[in-house]
Amino acid sequence: MKSWEVLREAADRIGVKALAARLNLSTALVYKWCQESAKEDPSGSGARNPLDRLKEIVDATGDPRVANWLCNESGGFFVKNSDVEPGEAEEHLLSTTQRMVMDFGELLTTLSRSIEDDGQISVQEADHIRQAWELLKTTAECFTVACERGMYRENGE
Repeated sequence: MKSWEVLREAADRIGVKALAARLNLSTALVYKWCQESAKEDPSGSGARNPLDRLKEIVDATGDPRVANWLCNESGGFFVKNSDVEPGEAEEHLLSTTQRMVMDFGELLTTLSRSIEDDGQISVQEADHIRQAWELLKTTAECFTVACERGMYRENGE
């Protein structure tokens, strides 16, 4: 789905006028975001929308925390698709399972260190726990996607 289509469907849920009012923007601008816009065609009716701009930020920085922040704000979590290629399966299977065990161990170590001194978890310690948990989830999700794609089956069977 294209970004403008996603925005159009999302805006339709509450109405373009209501969305524009909530964002303190003109209705015309929000309508333009919800129309196809070709980068190469400046005379196109649509306008570069916030989703396209956010993608440009992620592409330019190469930092997945930008997408992860938005996902977290929406109550979710960003997981990058696995980049495992067929033929790498056996080597990748071992390294990924080892990485999952190490990440889980890091999470447990972080938890233990957080409570060993005073039996409580501070805001800063909770942030470290969150970071360790996010790393473990990412590694486990990449492994699961690779399994689903048949990367660890002989001849893809």
